Amino acid sequence: MKRETAPRPPAATRPAGAPSRRSRAMGLVRACRPRQWLKNALVLAAPAAAGVLTTWPGLRGSLIAFAAFCLAAGGSYLFNDAADVAADRLHPRKRTRPIAAGIVSVRLARTAGTVLLAAGLLTGLAGGWPLAAVVAAYMALTFCYTLWLKHQPVVDLVAVAGCHVVRAYAGAVAVAVPVTSWFLVVVSLGSLLLVAGKREAELRARPGHDGPSGASGTTRATLETYTASYLGHVRAMASGAMIVTYCLWALQEHTGPARALCALSIVPFVLVVLRHALLVDHGVGEEPEELVLRDRPLQVFLALMLLLLACGIQLT
Repeated sequence: MKRETAPRPPAATRPAGAPSRRSRAMGLVRACRPRQWLKNALVLAAPAAAGVLTTWPGLRGSLIAFAAFCLAAGGSYLFNDAADVAADRLHPRKRTRPIAAGIVSVRLARTAGTVLLAAGLLTGLAGGWPLAAVVAAYMALTFCYTLWLKHQPVVDLVAVAGCHVVRAYAGAVAVAVPVTSWFLVVVSLGSLLLVAGKREAELRARPGHDGPSGASGTTRATLETYTASYLGHVRAMASGAMIVTYCLWALQEHTGPARALCALSIVPFVLVVLRHALLVDHGVGEEPEELVLRDRPLQVFLALMLLLLACGIQLT
């Protein structure tokens, strides 16, 4: 006699429209914005300028710093997007971000963000407590930015630029090389230039960008205060001061063949600044890392400048 078996219960199914586990995982990776980790290459600037990047201790320390900031940046982006989820859903481009689109829940984003921040701090400790302290300072600055600073006009520009400066300083700490005033001034002005260009491109991308009006579709509060002319003034001030500082460094801090090569690097350096200004004026500077990856003239100018600098540093 054939034994009767109890019918199997129906397999659990996801609610209609709910993202799959694979979609959530991929969305989590995208929410960490790996393309923007290109900014973390700033940790290589000080070791390269000091000529220690070609040594094993210098390379090891730089890679540890780079990894620590990639983890910390990923966690910071998750917390930032979780805080901005309502505003991002009103933005024509940001609404496709995984958290705003509902692919990654706010709870999952914050949990993953906590894990990444802890991993970034531990990775920093692998490079020594001074590097871990700088990573912790970066995390504190990004949290202050997420919670308050990004809503304060002018201060938000300095805060974002400060994040770039902290990255550059971390590279020096990771390999224990001194940071010169020339280096800090050029990096600070360059960071302010990029941030002002980013805000100006965001402003130009929205309707009615010619004045500080409550244009519909605005998701960044400070854009209600800025004008294109003001941000253009900030860019002009930062770029002019940065070019002068770079020229003084190239001509006064070197001698012999190194001085000639560093002096020659002024030409592509100025071309980089001018090319960036042109792109921002066309409204395509909203994502600075995208410009480096896609704009061929900018890539050529940067490569030529870095080549001349590398040769000059080797001769110093």
